[in-house]
Amino acid sequence: MSAKNEDHCRHALLLPDVRKWLLLPVALRIIQGMPPSNASPAAGLESDACYLAMKAHDARFDGSFFTAVTSTGVYCRPVCRVKLPRRENCRFFQHAAQAEAAGFRPCLRCRPELAPRAASWSTEDASRILALQAARLIDEPDAWAEDGPGAARIAKRLGVSDRHLRRIFEAQFGVSPLQYLQTRRLLAAKQLIADTRLPMTQVALASGFASVRRFNAAFVSHYGLNPSALRRAGAAGEHGGGSVAVRLGYRPPYDAAAMLGFFARRALGGVEIIDDVGGTPRLARTLRIAQGGRVHAGWLQLRFDGAREQLLLQVSDSLAAVLPTVISRVRAMLDLDAEPMAVNAALHASFPLGDGLRVPGTVDGFELAVRAVLGQQVTVAAARTMGTRLVQALGEPIATPVAGLERLFPTPAALAAASGDALGRLGIVRQRQSALIGLAKEVQEGRLALHAGADVPPTLAALQQLPGIGDWTAQYIAMRALRWPDAFPAGDVALQKALHVSSARAAAEASQAWRPWRSYAVLRAWHSPLPTGKSAAAPLEGVAA
Repeated sequence: MSAKNEDHCRHALLLPDVRKWLLLPVALRIIQGMPPSNASPAAGLESDACYLAMKAHDARFDGSFFTAVTSTGVYCRPVCRVKLPRRENCRFFQHAAQAEAAGFRPCLRCRPELAPRAASWSTEDASRILALQAARLIDEPDAWAEDGPGAARIAKRLGVSDRHLRRIFEAQFGVSPLQYLQTRRLLAAKQLIADTRLPMTQVALASGFASVRRFNAAFVSHYGLNPSALRRAGAAGEHGGGSVAVRLGYRPPYDAAAMLGFFARRALGGVEIIDDVGGTPRLARTLRIAQGGRVHAGWLQLRFDGAREQLLLQVSDSLAAVLPTVISRVRAMLDLDAEPMAVNAALHASFPLGDGLRVPGTVDGFELAVRAVLGQQVTVAAARTMGTRLVQALGEPIATPVAGLERLFPTPAALAAASGDALGRLGIVRQRQSALIGLAKEVQEGRLALHAGADVPPTLAALQQLPGIGDWTAQYIAMRALRWPDAFPAGDVALQKALHVSSARAAAEASQAWRPWRSYAVLRAWHSPLPTGKSAAAPLEGVAA
């Protein structure tokens, strides 16, 4: 790490409590990217520093490592409030799968399944990048089904052999892809058992198991506990009134007001609402998920609990069968898995007021791409008006208990079948008509994938081959739909104003110091004060999409 970035990190760790200074070694280690390890105490982790972070219950390191206690056989999050174990009884792992492969069970109190996921981005060697891409694909519930993609199909998708994928994956994570997948499925099931009253059959299927029998066997073998016993021992969350509720964790700092404000300014009538209920801001929206040959449609609503660094998510029963997928998409939409310690170390000196900002994502990549096209060279209000008209004209109606939520966003098939004249009557100009219809056809026919984990360079190239889609739109889609942390729409006017440059080339040159976190730099630039006293986002509100 450069001296400059080390200074950034020290600044980020300046807290009133002097003991926080002791966490600098682990902060620096996490920021630099921890080396791979086998299923043993992680060689890349500084054990003494991890112990100090655990002793301080510092939520900023939640999910960045796990502590396994040899005297109890369980592993915990850094924020766990149980009695501090003796240092000699602790082993530290970068990933939950490593701890489980070493024979440790998840703590029933701090619940490792609630921890934010570790960052899965690298600018290092190609093997590390491939391993992290594979992990991102495995993290998605679409890959969990026992008859699903599996390691062989993921390897084929990434353009490598199954054997090569296993080798580089084990070198990076210390476990095989299958072990990693099994941990993801079982931890997801554990959350559904503890937080919901869903039937065990539904829990098993939603977690990717083909039957309750196989689910029970895997759970008992892995955790030494019957799923039904776990539910009896815990206090299941809300499940009634046609919905189920779960809690999702994130690492502080998190500027929830900025995130909700971003979505509020762009909310499409019928699809989403951001309002205040009982003094607490709420985001609610409709959602459609195609999975396992079926289409599931419903609604969700969420509220932030800043005191606990958690999000309360309520989901309609109609989406319960795909609840892990809903959770994954909400985490992406709100950027709950970001590692602010690493981001702030790189960006704090340039943008000192943005340490809590996250990159807004989406629950559906196609929807975001359509919004990006509609937002080209227009104000937020104009893009919102056109988007709402599109929803009312082509979106399917849906009944929900939330007043104002009555439409699903149009499908690729519906938009691909729309005529230019029909779109023109909505106020969409001819160039954007061609872009929208071309985009919809590519997604509908499976030639274009717009989701986290998609290979960025070919996706950017494919987008820019479509009529009416240039670098700005492609980069914006990469930033929000592909969850690429290094996207940079250099041609954005508001961004150039914030950076005090007058060309895309100058903006791109200035951005090199912020790699690989340029997406976060963009959000901070949009919120930066201009010489006029306004923010860069004030005139154009960043972008209209």
